[in-house]
Amino acid sequence: MSGGAPTHESDLSEKFRRLIEVGLALTSESDVSALLSRILFEARRFTCAEAGTLYLVTPDGKLRFSVVQNDGLRRSEVLVGNASQPITIEISPTSIAGWVTGTGSTLNIPDVHDLPGNCGYQFDSSFDLKSGYCSRSMLVVPMKSPAGHIVGVIQLINARRPGTEECTTFPKEQEELVLCLASQAAVALNNARLTSELQLAYSEAIHRLARAAEFRDHDTGEHIERVSRYSAAIAEALGLAPSDVSRILLASTLHDIGKLAIPDSILQKPGKLTAGEYAEMKCHAKMGADLLAGSENPTILLAAEIAFSHHEKWDGTGYPRGLRGDEIPVAAQICAVADVFDALCSSRCYKTALSSEEACEFLRKESGRHFSPQVVEAFFAVIDKITRIRSELPA
Repeated sequence: MSGGAPTHESDLSEKFRRLIEVGLALTSESDVSALLSRILFEARRFTCAEAGTLYLVTPDGKLRFSVVQNDGLRRSEVLVGNASQPITIEISPTSIAGWVTGTGSTLNIPDVHDLPGNCGYQFDSSFDLKSGYCSRSMLVVPMKSPAGHIVGVIQLINARRPGTEECTTFPKEQEELVLCLASQAAVALNNARLTSELQLAYSEAIHRLARAAEFRDHDTGEHIERVSRYSAAIAEALGLAPSDVSRILLASTLHDIGKLAIPDSILQKPGKLTAGEYAEMKCHAKMGADLLAGSENPTILLAAEIAFSHHEKWDGTGYPRGLRGDEIPVAAQICAVADVFDALCSSRCYKTALSSEEACEFLRKESGRHFSPQVVEAFFAVIDKITRIRSELPA
């Protein structure tokens, strides 16, 4: 969100009104990365800061570069790292951000190249030397949680004089404004983290429920994970909305959850099923739907739909309801292709695995009979991704 210079709002009351609006907007953002970018952008907007950095305090007591924005450069020259290799600095009173973190106080520095001799902290000029940028004025505020814990630091650089590109100092009255924003940001960040943790816990619970069925069927291996990822890739190729793709990714893991109700004597039989056994095995589709029925959660409802209908066939000869064509829910059409492809490519005690080429040929042959032609077409549009997923999760 570094594009475009922040605008100046001269009227302080208008800024506080805007602060309330921003606070409400921050609380509605559940994506942590987007939230952090929004926080720094809004802080720069309020203060007409040309650049800025947002640091977060890490669990091991360091400061991590989380967001860097700079309108004075063609592109941001600071690498903020990634989840596996974040760029961090020690929380030390000798650095400006470290001093603010340690003391919980605000620093409003007119010129970082002319610091008082007894201040104890120093300006790290390595970035300026590397990029050719010139940092001057700086406003650095702590992000405090309601409990008073420092969760991060907002560092604003080079205030612009309104209507010009001239660098000036940050007015004293802006300190309280940015502090208020930082406090709101800390609350929003905590809420976003809690939401993220709940989503992860929810996703894990669904995966563990799906694994419960897999543990009883020793031949499936990573079948559930592969089918899930294949389904998401196909859904994306079909042009479904990102939210729908994410929901299919999770819901499709439960496509065989009804196997929990199938006796081991059938589920684990090392050979071809009798007609009676096969009829009982087919009951897993409705049993899965019944197990997931009654939920108000859209992902669970979608999972029930997939479980119930992923064995239906495009020509109406599938089970359990004999649905035909677009009577079959789209998510179930997608999962049917993903499920059959993976089953064909996987060996079982009663059959050998087909090659990917042979399985692909089967999908082409059954397009318009077993499978939706549009879904098969989407499958082949992402065949490279399908192949990569299979290599990452071998049978």
